[in-house]
Amino acid sequence: MTSTPTQTQIKQTILNILSKLAPEADLENLKPDEDIRAKLGIDSYDFLNLMIGLNEIFGVEIPEADYGKLVTLTDMIRYISSSSG
Repeated sequence: MTSTPTQTQIKQTILNILSKLAPEADLENLKPDEDIRAKLGIDSYDFLNLMIGLNEIFGVEIPEADYGKLVTLTDMIRYISSSSG
């Protein structure tokens, strides 16, 4: 993305990636502060693919040391918002 993405755009992008990684997941009922991995049954491989997808789309480098900070949708949106643009 060339311009700074809005929080809504970031959220929608995360949900789009998750829908590909976990097509059976009920994303409509995912609350902003729920643990994504626990709620959707995402394993570490799928989580890594989520991080790679976010990097490719937003150009935000997410070091492995920060993965533990990215538990919820809210965490991810904040992280990308503060790191992009």
